[in-house]
Amino acid sequence: MPPEYAQNGYPMESLTTRTRIEPGRLLSADAAVPEALPEREALLDLVDESGLLGRGGAAFPLGVKLRSVRAGKRTPVVIANGEEGEPMSIKDRWLLRHRPHLVLEGLRLAAHAVGADASYVYVSDAGAAVAVRTAADAGVDVVEVAPTYVAGEETAAVRAVNGGPARPSDKPPRPYEEGVGGRPTLVSNVETLAQLAYLVRHGAPAFRSLGTPGSPGTFLATVSGAGRAALYELPHGLPFGALLERHGVDPDLVRGALLGGYFAGLINRRVLDLTLDHETARRFDTGLGCGAIAVLTGVDCPVAVAASVMAYFDRENAGQCGSCFNGTAAMSAVTAALRDGVAEQTDVDRLTRWSVVLRGRGACGTLDGATNVAASLLREFPSEVAEHLRGGCTGPAYHADRPFEVTLP
Repeated sequence: MPPEYAQNGYPMESLTTRTRIEPGRLLSADAAVPEALPEREALLDLVDESGLLGRGGAAFPLGVKLRSVRAGKRTPVVIANGEEGEPMSIKDRWLLRHRPHLVLEGLRLAAHAVGADASYVYVSDAGAAVAVRTAADAGVDVVEVAPTYVAGEETAAVRAVNGGPARPSDKPPRPYEEGVGGRPTLVSNVETLAQLAYLVRHGAPAFRSLGTPGSPGTFLATVSGAGRAALYELPHGLPFGALLERHGVDPDLVRGALLGGYFAGLINRRVLDLTLDHETARRFDTGLGCGAIAVLTGVDCPVAVAASVMAYFDRENAGQCGSCFNGTAAMSAVTAALRDGVAEQTDVDRLTRWSVVLRGRGACGTLDGATNVAASLLREFPSEVAEHLRGGCTGPAYHADRPFEVTLP
């Protein structure tokens, strides 16, 4: 592989110097100044009224999560999860480095809502850890771990805060039932908490003034591809074409996208008809995930991209579940063989079967992410898969240890 094409088929140049940050509600917000805490039930009602969904990937309603933790039999604990293991995303690290007070205010509000007496900020980025320790008061502990893909999973966060390895554990119990010290624990993404701070300061109508009924508000999107990267704050419901215009990409050059980070998998040119909200993404058999989007253009072979993502899952799995350890390795081998033009139809048949039967078997989402990549490659790019059965990539083969990784300026 020529070194000048080591990433994405574009000249090798760190995206660090080219990643731009555009202002928005959270990106241009002043540091949150603590205000008088609202009455607890009123705060929970406000969150319910806002429809605020989690921004960590699952889009679970924050109000439901808060009430579930509060309903536990012991005094709760809260964790701000800033361990951003997704290489395509920088939003959490940016917030922690540049808006730590906004995150900490959201953490304070969440702790008040559930009646917690202990708060933690969980990170793997050294710059974020320094910023939070500088901004935090004595009531917040910072737990720093090594960055891995699985470390950001909520049970991994709980294990790490409990003094164990930052690796997922079997469920049940889930953290809201039994987490840190065996107590009910709220694990909430740092952007979710920043959005909570904005909501309490400005109210539900202002929060809902952007977005869609099912996906209210804005979200932070790390967008890469076409040789550039940026962090945007976007309203839910924005047409994908409008994002392309903002990112400076000609729609005619678009081959598809990795949407929602590695986990949600690939989508073909149907992405041009997509609006960026959870309800539409589900109809398109994809997801927004953590808001990470990589645009694939003509130089990005989707088979080779899938092979690189699958190899990443194979390397980064926790090594705790046989189904995941063996399943990611097997699917990685098939996608690599497809990329290199040495796969046979029986390999594709096995990949098709594995993309179904392996789903849901791991302790965390890594294996599900791998099955999503396999299923989406087969569904969205059947002609490319068939072409690779007849021979490998016709252009420079895409190889990347961390596909479409974005780094902070």
